[in-house]
Amino acid sequence: MNPLRWNFRLQMFAGAGVCAALLAFAIYTQMRLGLEPCSLCIYQRLAFAALGVVFVLAGLHGPRNRAGRATYGVLGVIAAAVGAGIATRHVWVQSQPQDFMTSCGPPLSFLNETMGPFEAFRTVLTATGNCGDIDWTFLGLTMPMWCLVWFVVLGLWALACGLRKGKGAR
Repeated sequence: MNPLRWNFRLQMFAGAGVCAALLAFAIYTQMRLGLEPCSLCIYQRLAFAALGVVFVLAGLHGPRNRAGRATYGVLGVIAAAVGAGIATRHVWVQSQPQDFMTSCGPPLSFLNETMGPFEAFRTVLTATGNCGDIDWTFLGLTMPMWCLVWFVVLGLWALACGLRKGKGAR
């Protein structure tokens, strides 16, 4: 069964399922493997959640016209691009020499209490230290590298599904 031939709703629900599986794996690695997420990890999880919400809304709505499907495709690409940007920053932080980065900064709860949301977001994106620790790899790629791969794949999936011709009402 070729997923590119599925109807739009099923394709969007499949994308949401992948996002849910990735978030479940992140929670599993935290709870069972003891890998504590850094600030950049938390923002990547939020980006996967946002992308999953776009997929779910697109699947529930199931627009019949091409413009509606394209809108959801573009929204998916935007959410994936934001996540890919955060993952790219995380990969960069991990590629720096260990003595260059000293800490990820204060916890998110402290940032939320003492700063506005935009300043807190900026502060987290300048994270250092344990964001640079590599605690897990699979096939030679770290967790942020895998996140980057999945953001690119899911962004392309959203775009391909949103821009393909529909087969009528579904």
